[in-house]
Amino acid sequence: MAKSKGGVVVTQVSRLRCKERMSLDTTRLSVLYVELGQVDAERVICATVEDLAVQLAALEEAAKSRQRAKMRCAIVKVIDLSEHVGLVSMVRTARDLSECIATGDAVAQAAVMARLGRIAERSLTEVWDIGGLSS
Repeated sequence: MAKSKGGVVVTQVSRLRCKERMSLDTTRLSVLYVELGQVDAERVICATVEDLAVQLAALEEAAKSRQRAKMRCAIVKVIDLSEHVGLVSMVRTARDLSECIATGDAVAQAAVMARLGRIAERSLTEVWDIGGLSS
């Protein structure tokens, strides 16, 4: 906000820190390890994380070009992939984004897209670390 004081414009800048709560269903990851074994579970988790990154990039690109149909398609894939590895926060936020698109609320859509980006960054890192994929 800019204010004028004696001919001098004073600008006040506020820094907002967004701390997203992230939920991860570690039971889902455990089930993958039990069902598939360590090597195959890590392969599936790694592929899922990579696919999620691709879909999130596609979602962002579709949002920039205002292609709602492509956004909805990418969101469905993000939800499916996130559920597969237990990324509860990603699922919930992607569903919120889908609702914003359906209602045509551009302001809410932009806010939820930003939230999804923050959650995605933390969630993908978390599942990568829990899955022992960083080595």
